[in-house]
Amino acid sequence: MTKINTKHPAGTFCWAELCAKDWQAAKQFYTQLFDWGFDDQPIGEDMYYTMLQKQGDDIAAMYQLPASMSEMPTHWLLYIAVDDVDQSTELAKSLGATVLAGPHDVMTAGRMVMLQEPGGATFALWQAGEHIGAKRVQELNLPYWFELVSKDMQKSRDFYCQLFGWQFEVKPMEGMDYTLFTIDEQPIAGMLEMTDEWPDDIPPHWMPYFAVADCDQAVAKATQLNGAICVPATDIPDVGRFSVITDPQGAVFSILKSTIDELT
Repeated sequence: MTKINTKHPAGTFCWAELCAKDWQAAKQFYTQLFDWGFDDQPIGEDMYYTMLQKQGDDIAAMYQLPASMSEMPTHWLLYIAVDDVDQSTELAKSLGATVLAGPHDVMTAGRMVMLQEPGGATFALWQAGEHIGAKRVQELNLPYWFELVSKDMQKSRDFYCQLFGWQFEVKPMEGMDYTLFTIDEQPIAGMLEMTDEWPDDIPPHWMPYFAVADCDQAVAKATQLNGAICVPATDIPDVGRFSVITDPQGAVFSILKSTIDELT
């Protein structure tokens, strides 16, 4: 068990948030799949921000997309910790990013901005106030790994390395190059390139991986809960066994049984 009591280090992923067209249905799917608890916090008339929990600790969240955003599909948004959102936003803009929302305060929880990087993927920055982000890491049924799918790996790589001070290492993997992002030699995230084989309607994106105890059992459970399997359970040498899943509303995520870390 790894509990977090202080803010996440700058440049590391600190929060995952599902933006759902049907919040109640999404809550039912994910809490059953990952055995999460939840805490519905009112944020307006008939609006709630749901803290997803493991043993009472906040580990991710979800909310209902408002009517004004009805054209937006259900999706996961990933947050990266920074010490100063406004300063990081200005740097991101100078590196070619587009500001989609913010920067703005989220009451006393912290300060955020939503960005689209030059390669097209969307993500958010978080400057912690009272809310540090996930209170547990490196455990089962939590966001465990974060992977960027880019149409221009060099453009995306240069952007993130300059914005966060990430280093990178290119690793050959079964017919493709996989980019590993690190801070002080510690893995932070990965990146792979969208080839011509990818469907045209899939944009560049950040993908969350949730750690599971048994990939095949989790795939079976997701199927029972009306999730769709995009990539069946597959072994990655020296990494683990993974699957890519679409939830009933169309949000895509991955699960991974790691052979690198012993997780509980």
